Amino acid sequence: MIEGDRELSAMVQELWDNDVNRLKPGTDYRISLQGKAGYVRSMNDDQDGIGFPLFSFVDENIFKKETFMAFISLLDNYESDTGEPEIVTPEEEVENHKFLDSIIKTPTMKIAHKYLVEKNLSPSDLTAFKQQLYRIWFELYARRGSSRPDSSGFEHVFVGETRGGRTVIGFHNWIQLYLQEKLGHIDYKGYSVNAHSPQPDENKHIMALQFSWKNGIKPKGSIFIGVSPEFEFALYTLCFLTSPNERVKVSFSLYEVEIVCHHYNQKHIGTTFPILLKYQTV
Repeated sequence: MIEGDRELSAMVQELWDNDVNRLKPGTDYRISLQGKAGYVRSMNDDQDGIGFPLFSFVDENIFKKETFMAFISLLDNYESDTGEPEIVTPEEEVENHKFLDSIIKTPTMKIAHKYLVEKNLSPSDLTAFKQQLYRIWFELYARRGSSRPDSSGFEHVFVGETRGGRTVIGFHNWIQLYLQEKLGHIDYKGYSVNAHSPQPDENKHIMALQFSWKNGIKPKGSIFIGVSPEFEFALYTLCFLTSPNERVKVSFSLYEVEIVCHHYNQKHIGTTFPILLKYQTV
């Protein structure tokens, strides 16, 4: 592991250790992995052999916590299809700021902010830091094939988008997945593994999966499960600002993970998600 990755791993471990709102597998939530997903190219090529939802239980009391409530309030603010211009209402802008205000107070974001200030990557002033986060995550931009602003880092990563109504892009958040599955909008089609990735574990916090959403298919997506919104926000912001290579390997807790973080115009997050490389032996 290169030196920069080792340093970033130590930071991610600190974020992990201080993620006080993280849910405990088997206690606060339960997932049902069922079977391995088949190869699917489109909704019409449906190989779904899975009969049950991914989430069999979530203690929804967690959603009453401030950061979760603020996060969930943002999930209905977007047009899912790329090419449809996004219009941010004054009320939605207030919700964006309320979310940032809520996470900036958490241990994970405080740790990330302190580190970024030390590296001269973020301003020490909290108001200026919040403006930086807003630009990275919430400023609109035009995705490929669109002439008008139709996307943002937050929408793509945490809410999910569809392209041409048939392909799901982004959508790397477990809370959105759970809530959409509860509404009947998600059809879980199984977990994804390849020759280089470990078998998923229902008691671990990272998995790759296949699902359909609305009329689109996500052939393979990778997500953290049970972590807090502030943990993901802090982790992905750190990777975006510290790693110009857009892929960084980190080790923390029981996981060796590659964090993919593609930049858009060097100012915004295009996409970001974890890829589980292996479980560390204790």
